[in-house]
Amino acid sequence: MTTPTVLWHTTLEQSGGPTAPLVVLLHGRGADERDIATLADRLPVGPAYVALRAPIAEGGGFAWFANQGIGRPLPASLATSVAWFTTWLDSVAGDRQPVVLVGFSGGATFAGGAVLAEPSRYAGLATLYATLPFDAGVPTTPNRLAGLPVLLVQGSTDRVIPTDLQARSWAYLHESSGATLFARRTPGGHGLTATDVNLLADWLSALPADPPSHD
Repeated sequence: MTTPTVLWHTTLEQSGGPTAPLVVLLHGRGADERDIATLADRLPVGPAYVALRAPIAEGGGFAWFANQGIGRPLPASLATSVAWFTTWLDSVAGDRQPVVLVGFSGGATFAGGAVLAEPSRYAGLATLYATLPFDAGVPTTPNRLAGLPVLLVQGSTDRVIPTDLQARSWAYLHESSGATLFARRTPGGHGLTATDVNLLADWLSALPADPPSHD
């Protein structure tokens, strides 16, 4: 695995204090950290914001995991990337630092894998135009995300993420994950809109100041 490449928009020192949230922005497959870092310009003041580059070079960009089809990570690859990510996260975020993962497309599938692997580590998950990594070695048991704030955004005409995986994610998060869920299905396809960014900003602003434990 490569040494993490990061782009800080607001550092921990510039944020709202030692217990202010750290919001990690995770780009889509084939992109890099610069593609998603600009989101932070339109998100609430207070958290620290950092965009992270995925560890696997792919084409002209980077990917979070090797897959067996779109939205279907290979379990060993996902586990290796989650371990790499967790090591980096532990090096930058203290024990009292709430960590929120915000991912788009492949970055959101990866974020879902990291959160499902260790729900107690995170204070929130925003999964945008993606699927959770089902059948990829991380638990998707009932109440796995009990009480965890989750933002789910899907596109009604998204033809990138397989429709069966979108439906499975929608059902799991609504019916059995136990998450504190806010979900929106847009009329559009596979891409963030200004409305989506405003929704994300509002969701971040509304996160609990003292996140509950998920042990």
